[in-house]
Amino acid sequence: MIRLFDYWRSSAAYRVRMALNLLNLPYESHPVDLVKGEQRGAENVARNPQGLVPTLDIDGLRLTQSLAIIEYLDETRGGLLPKDPAARAHVRALSYAIAMEIAPVCNLTIRDHVGSMGVMTSEAWTRHYITKGLTAFESMLTTTGRYCHGDSVTMADLCLVPQIYNAERIGIDVTSFPQTARIVANLREIPAIAAAHPDRVKP
Repeated sequence: MIRLFDYWRSSAAYRVRMALNLLNLPYESHPVDLVKGEQRGAENVARNPQGLVPTLDIDGLRLTQSLAIIEYLDETRGGLLPKDPAARAHVRALSYAIAMEIAPVCNLTIRDHVGSMGVMTSEAWTRHYITKGLTAFESMLTTTGRYCHGDSVTMADLCLVPQIYNAERIGIDVTSFPQTARIVANLREIPAIAAAHPDRVKP
């Protein structure tokens, strides 16, 4: 049995849930409550030395870091990145623009730290960096298809959906990014993606 150690609102875990669903890979969910600090507990650190989620047990391996997990799933099952090297590079660039540029500065630890410093509220910080990041992401899109790269769901889409979920939670009007909004509307129609939504998996 595949086991996923995740938190229902974690963007990184959300990406992996969608990937597993799209590939029709059943899994057991083992919640790690980030708000309670369970990610820093000895049990989670033993399986994920960074004290993060997600962790995926699959094929006798224990994998961490959502994009590494998604690339492993693509390399062993296929379907999450294009075959063409140039297309793969573009999908990776779109994915990294979210997962490495927006998400890290807006995660729970950073938001709490910013709020405690009193320079600005954690909400204002998050709105600033998500808006800045999505503005760049919108400019990077070159697709005329249904999704971030043509008409097949890729790793870039798996990064985008959770980021838009977070943007909407703090009141950002994503319709100001028309290409991005169109793509997300298409993605939300896919049952495997809808099934991974935080409200559907909340303990």
